[in-house]
Amino acid sequence: MEGKSAKEIIAQRVAKEFKQGDVINLGIGLPTLAARYMPEGMDVFLQAENGIVGLGAVTDDTSDQLHIVDAGGQPSIARPGGSYIDSATSFGLIRGGHVDVTVLGALEVDEKGNLANWIIPGKMVPGMGGAMDLVVGAKKVIIAMTHTQKGAPKILKECTLPLTAVGVVDMIITEMGVIEVGPDGLVLTEVNEGYTAEDVQAATAAPLIVI
Repeated sequence: MEGKSAKEIIAQRVAKEFKQGDVINLGIGLPTLAARYMPEGMDVFLQAENGIVGLGAVTDDTSDQLHIVDAGGQPSIARPGGSYIDSATSFGLIRGGHVDVTVLGALEVDEKGNLANWIIPGKMVPGMGGAMDLVVGAKKVIIAMTHTQKGAPKILKECTLPLTAVGVVDMIITEMGVIEVGPDGLVLTEVNEGYTAEDVQAATAAPLIVI
């Protein structure tokens, strides 16, 4: 992992969770990077809530693709066979349970799988977007985020910020490792190179079950 940024480490690990034929929604920011690390030969369908099924990776080449953007407004490409749909149909896919995996960032996650990822009180935000629908409608919810914010844990015993949804998170992937939300709490299933289980626990404000 030497030479890779925390975001690259996280995005690369996230991509390993995808399976052939999955319909996947990648949230704004770090989660969109996972599209760059799809296993070779794997065919999945990236869905963006602004109305695209079959989205490609975020691109730096805007020469002839200015009309294609993801849900965060980033220049993107549509894969061959990709489809454009209206917003009602797009959210019908999400709310109807047709999205296999959604990957989102977070401000806080707690040991019960509660998620806070849309607002810090007192700060201006554009709104929750599709996050509430995605975490309730998707079959699997993965949180992709850095483990701490300015040294402060983001994985807590109980969220302190306004919640996006309750008990929805299945997995948390950070630069330090992988944590699954189980019936008895948070289970540390993987520790990344350069860290120990003790390091991960020290950066986490909720107790971890180490396997």
